[in-house]
Amino acid sequence: MAKKLTPRAQDYSKWYNELVVSADLAETSAVRGCMVIKPYGYAIWEKMQAELDQMFKETGHQNAYFPLFVPKSLFEAEEKNAEGFAKECAVVTHYRLTNDPDQPGKLQVDPKARLEEELVVRPTSEAIIWNTYKNWIQSYRDLPILLNQWANVVRWEMRTRLFLRTAEFLWQEGHTAHETRKEALAEAKQMNQVYADFVENFMAIPVIQGLKSASERFAGAEETFCIEALMQDGKALQAGTSHFLGQNFAKAFDVKYATKEGGLEYVWATSWGVSTRLMGALIMTHSDDQGLVLPPNLAPIQVVIVPIYKGEEQYAAVCAYAEKIKAQLLQLGLRVKFDDRDNFKPGFKFNEYELKGVPIRLAIGPKDMEKNQVELARRDTKTKQFVEINALEDLLPKLLDEIQQELYQKAKNFREEHITEVDSFDEFKEVLKNKGGFISAHWDGSEETEQKIKEQTKATIRCIPLNQREEAGACVFSGKPSSGRVLFAKAY
Repeated sequence: MAKKLTPRAQDYSKWYNELVVSADLAETSAVRGCMVIKPYGYAIWEKMQAELDQMFKETGHQNAYFPLFVPKSLFEAEEKNAEGFAKECAVVTHYRLTNDPDQPGKLQVDPKARLEEELVVRPTSEAIIWNTYKNWIQSYRDLPILLNQWANVVRWEMRTRLFLRTAEFLWQEGHTAHETRKEALAEAKQMNQVYADFVENFMAIPVIQGLKSASERFAGAEETFCIEALMQDGKALQAGTSHFLGQNFAKAFDVKYATKEGGLEYVWATSWGVSTRLMGALIMTHSDDQGLVLPPNLAPIQVVIVPIYKGEEQYAAVCAYAEKIKAQLLQLGLRVKFDDRDNFKPGFKFNEYELKGVPIRLAIGPKDMEKNQVELARRDTKTKQFVEINALEDLLPKLLDEIQQELYQKAKNFREEHITEVDSFDEFKEVLKNKGGFISAHWDGSEETEQKIKEQTKATIRCIPLNQREEAGACVFSGKPSSGRVLFAKAY
């Protein structure tokens, strides 16, 4: 029997770490700060990839791939971007190892093999991509360029946590080039909407779309659009970002195009990305003290069938019966697993699939065969019922859709209950300490005030909501005039 998870209410961080490992999603590796994504965890990520990739292609984007290494001189070209990522960069200085003369059997860096120019292991790819775009873009006829790449990046984080923050992680990064400011802005907004649609419709996580404050923007961006989600412990998580880069990178790499009128103009740009951090969001939004809870739209296994039997004769009969049901459900397009392992008892399997968050479990034994029924258990509500075999075809697709919608609604209700309007800094601190969640408060728009609030409370401006209503008021901290409320929270 698997060890029980630490209850969320007792230690949320410990619960999360135990769940990631116990549910076979990922584990730490021999490389400091890096993780091994195990097959079950990677299957969820593959499903995310497939759905997002389809959405990207439906909006006109193509996939490409660019080098992992960025020459230091290129990385430095856009100053704000370079400064923003400098402290997180891993740098390659040599290209060869050689035998250590002082320690037989050991290797050392060959001092004669120093690179002429150091290479930055990409923390993000704007520099190498815009250096490439310079060769691709000469005329307005070459625009727009709408590219995405699925890749890994390295950001040398000091404090790491599986999926949420690791030194190396998987992601996608879109990089687009446009004729006009208007077109680039529309692209950045469109991709933020794509992220919101994916996270809400597939991950069943409600998000708030907004703009980042100047201090929270992507380094090198003129504007950063974001989607913010709320986890069960009341902390926010940035689930995706889309950046309007203006002409900053075009100017840094001298990327110009000949206009229809015969002039020369700098190109306008965007970049946008989500990462395996979404796995952390998925885990923390829906899961419980018994393990993972997966929304059916992303579950690698939507329905698992577990046989109940005694002896080889019953085993053979139940398995034959279960295989027919599996074939029937596969024809419906459901993702089905029949667990016919004979070296584990049903109780062990029940616990395993509960831990792994499989939405629906069907149990079948000799008595069920006689009655032409199965026992159906829902992972989200833990309810059970007996269902006739002939009813499964109609019931299961509807039930999976119902589970998907109910998970979303449950998460949305939690978020709505944890958005609190405050009008004083004392209220602000009280809500942050005792309730958590998003705090809707007036802000005077200054980075100085934003920084002081962060220093005193560890809360940051998560976003300036896109649907922010005009509402004159006084800044919750400084008392200076404010034109609307923004959302603060402690965050991952």
